Amino acid sequence: MEPIDDFDIKIIQELEKDGRMAYSAIATTLKISNTMVHQRINRLIEHGIITGIKPIINEKKLGYDWGAFTGLTLNKDQDSDRIIEELKQIPEITECYYITGSFTLYVKINAKNHEHMRRILYEKIDNIPGIAKTDSIIELGCAFKRNVSL
Repeated sequence: MEPIDDFDIKIIQELEKDGRMAYSAIATTLKISNTMVHQRINRLIEHGIITGIKPIINEKKLGYDWGAFTGLTLNKDQDSDRIIEELKQIPEITECYYITGSFTLYVKINAKNHEHMRRILYEKIDNIPGIAKTDSIIELGCAFKRNVSL
């Protein structure tokens, strides 16, 4: 893919303000054609720069008052693909990262309360074959979360 240009960056910045913004409104704001906005967004999606336009959910407003970052130690790192597929089946796990250091994987868990968190850890994650141990850090709230600056 050719590098993104100033128009791509401005389109992305407009979508960050409001992902529901009509393409025609973006075109008007940037003084470009509606067709150009459509083509640019489609190209950015095709090349994986934009991976979706979806709502940002405040889990706490939905009753998920507990969050944890949990490191997973695997018996064999080569089992990670299978284990990740099983982790995807646990809806309370919202993020999963490959990392270096003491763990193979690091996941973000959202739970409604401490009992819900215990069930996720002990009844769901610990029952996945190949996970040797978990180590969790409870989060007390997100100070900020953002995309990289363009």
